[in-house]
Formats: sequence, structure tokens, C-alpha cells
Amino acid sequence: MNSKSSITATILKDHDAVKNAYEKYLSSKGNMVEREHWANYFRWELTRHTIAEELFLYPAFEKYLGDEGKYMADQDREDHQQVKNLLHVLEASSVADSHYPSTFEKLMSNLIEHIQSEEENDLPKFEKSITPDISASLVRQFELTKMLVPTQSHLNANHKVPFGTVGELMGAPIEKLRYFIEQYSQTN
Repeated sequence: MNSKSSITATILKDHDAVKNAYEKYLSSKGNMVEREHWANYFRWELTRHTIAEELFLYPAFEKYLGDEGKYMADQDREDHQQVKNLLHVLEASSVADSHYPSTFEKLMSNLIEHIQSEEENDLPKFEKSITPDISASLVRQFELTKMLVPTQSHLNANHKVPFGTVGELMGAPIEKLRYFIEQYSQTN
């Protein structure tokens, strides 16, 4: 990780990774194994990103932008909750379920709207209000959080600093290990 990276660049990179995973899911139509892989990867990327934003980015909005930042953070958390509700439906389903594609499409529609608002409004305002050192510090916190958070979204988790529950933090390494072992065992 580049210590000179901005939090905006990091967020944009994550947004692109999530959108790319969705595109791969769409392009794998007809291949259920590949489709399941990309759906799982999408959920993994989105969950880690969402939790990292809620733990560090949104509190920073509040800290550095005052009332406007609190409003932005609250709106973003509300957007995330809508996405998490749909993500929970996907996690409890199979890609072969008849409702899966339409649920995924609805999730993406909500997510794209949220991403646009964040990229066009929130992040430019925020980046102007902080120093490059603060931005780089947020990048380090964001990336570290993504390494430690659970690999599945928890519908009712309150992701504010500190973690919503100790179980979220304690469960993270085990869930990640299980995920990688399952993925490895399927390909070897």
C-alpha cells in the first residue's frame, strides 16, 4: 500500500473492484460454478468495503466536515443499510434461485446510486477538508480494516468504531481462513 495514496483513490479503486465483480457475475451467465464464484467474490469485496467505510470514513466525515459531514455520513449509512438488506437476501440464497438475478440487480441499482453520490459529492468535499497526511492515515486504517473484518455482511451489525460486537472482530480471521481454504480446495 502506498502511504501517499488518498482515501478518495482507495475508495474509487474499491468501487471499481465491486462493479467489476458484478460485471463478471453477469458475463458468467450459463456457468453456475463461475457465477457462484463471482457472486461470492462480489459479496466479499462489498462487505469488506462497506464495513471499512462505516468504521473509518463516515466518522471522519463527521469529524472534519461537522454538521454537513454528519448528514453525509447518516445518508451513506442509510444507503448501506438498504444494500445490506438485499445482500442478506443474496447470502441466504443460491445463484440458481429464480429471484437471485432480480435481487442482485436491485442491489446494484441502489449501490450505483450510492457510489455516484459518494464519488461526485461526498469524497470531493471531504478530500478538500483534510490534509494529505490525514488522507494517507485513513487509507492505512481502511486497508487494515478490510484485512480484519468478517467476510460476510451481518444484517443488524452497527459498524461504528469500535466494531459493532467483539464477535465481529474475533470472527474475522476464522471466516477469512475458512473462505480461502474453501476456495483453494475447490480449485485443487
